Amino acid sequence: MNAQREKARKLIAENRQARRNYEIEDTLEAGIVLLGTEVKSLRAGRANIAESYAREEDGEIILINASIPIYPPAAQFNHEPGRKRKLLLRKREMARLILGIEKEGRTLVPLKMYFNERGMAKIELGLGRGRKTVDKRDVEKQRDWNRQKGRLLRDRG
Repeated sequence: MNAQREKARKLIAENRQARRNYEIEDTLEAGIVLLGTEVKSLRAGRANIAESYAREEDGEIILINASIPIYPPAAQFNHEPGRKRKLLLRKREMARLILGIEKEGRTLVPLKMYFNERGMAKIELGLGRGRKTVDKRDVEKQRDWNRQKGRLLRDRG
């Protein structure tokens, strides 16, 4: 992505544990079908995608377990905070994701939820394979070593 697009994004929620718990092989951007009170709640910066995931239901990709809290001023016209939300993808992208989920045993993990430059709510999905505890430790060791190596090179060079 170019720098202007990255600046235009307004981050709503981020799943920080996703890259630790999953080896993300592919990412893509999807739209979300939302209700009016959900959008207002998101504009207030209130959402949680830490425990959420996406799966295929009836030929559509559905976001499950994403929590968007109720919008208090809406009173009786509010939404259900933990409802399933449809994701908007192209047919080709959807077919590729469904193939990855069903045949290869991967998981669709939400990485980030944000508003793009046009003000539309988007979610970045990652197609990943789950890591075991040993793999998580190895990745952490490698990351720490690379950080330490960078410091040593910076101080000497």
